[in-house]
Amino acid sequence: MLGNSKNVSSSQKFLHPKLFALLERHLASSWQEPVRTVDLPALRKLDDLISEGHESIVLDSFCGTGTSTRILAERYPDAMVLGVDKSHKRLQKAEPLPANATLLQANCEAVWRHLAERGTQLARHCIFYPNPWPKATHLSRRIHGHPAFVYLLALGGIIELRSNWQIYVEEFGSALSYVGVSASVRVVSAGELPVSRFERKYYASGQILWRLRARLKRGESC
Repeated sequence: MLGNSKNVSSSQKFLHPKLFALLERHLASSWQEPVRTVDLPALRKLDDLISEGHESIVLDSFCGTGTSTRILAERYPDAMVLGVDKSHKRLQKAEPLPANATLLQANCEAVWRHLAERGTQLARHCIFYPNPWPKATHLSRRIHGHPAFVYLLALGGIIELRSNWQIYVEEFGSALSYVGVSASVRVVSAGELPVSRFERKYYASGQILWRLRARLKRGESC
């Protein structure tokens, strides 16, 4: 139900003190976790889609029910738009999508690594309202604390992340800054079109929403 969402609750009030040490460790090594069987069908389909030769790829990570994927496909009709979420239940709720959009059931981290290892470059990477893992002990589960963050960086493109937790967005920006990427963080204005079910829900609850944008490769404007 819209309008009844609680604000993120966390004992962490500032940037996590162990963020940069964790980043340094991940940057100095590679993620060794084997590919999960559950991710294999999506990764094979991903290879088939990319082999079709699309010049522009937009990735919608943690897409949920695909609302944001549909909006992105309509916004970028000349791009191949890929929505990825690990939840079969959420993906089953998706409405029909434009012909240039596809939904894949997989862990996003596995998709980032697969794309990076095959040398794929994104035009845009959208991360709209992932789980922020607000407990301080869960830093390594956040995107910027996960070893797959290195693969995310390698995908290039314009990256946009949104959340209703300001610390999460600013922490992601600090992680980008640590690797030499400048990011802009600001409040999502009331006049901007909601891009996900979560955004509509949080906005209806009167929460302040935050957005980060950064360019991970040259030649495009944020």
